[in-house]
Amino acid sequence: MAPTPGMPPDAAARLLGFLRRAERLKDTTRCAWTTQGRHESTAEHSWRLCLLAMLVRPEYPDLDFERVLRMCVVHDLGEALNGDIPAVEQSPGHGKADDERRDLLTLLGDLSGPARDDIVALWDEYDAASTPEARLVKGLDKLETLLQHTQGANPAGFDYRFNLGYGRAQTDADPLLAALRALVDVDTARLARQRQGGDGAE
Repeated sequence: MAPTPGMPPDAAARLLGFLRRAERLKDTTRCAWTTQGRHESTAEHSWRLCLLAMLVRPEYPDLDFERVLRMCVVHDLGEALNGDIPAVEQSPGHGKADDERRDLLTLLGDLSGPARDDIVALWDEYDAASTPEARLVKGLDKLETLLQHTQGANPAGFDYRFNLGYGRAQTDADPLLAALRALVDVDTARLARQRQGGDGAE
């Protein structure tokens, strides 16, 4: 194998092996639907989450946005192996985070050194919401999901009312996210009235 500048050949091979495994995230679908009526992939969700984080960056001058963006990229990597469990189907004590972390470690495979350590540390930080950066990513993650649910060509029976309460703890803890959430909730409530009947309230 030809040498890679600054990286031993075996390390380069492990890096490429991980990227090949991570490619599965492009075909891992979520419960969200696109405007064209197909399932959204987890990779697509992560992309728009990164875009959203970039757009709100000026409002958070004290946060480390390189770390925020890296966290956005890795937060759902574990779903590449066994997919996502929609929030509406999750039960208390299910251990979703434990399963995803185990799958993340499997996905990382023989990737070693700082690259592996960084990904695991970012995922753990996000999962625990242990820093302001992680808490912001948690809130942005919920907001991006809610926004997609108001845009997608969702199937009959889609539960818009569930979304009026979903992720509220993460979005309402931050003034900007709460304000953006309020705008998205207007659309969610309208869709609930139109497609589920009633007043669209929680």
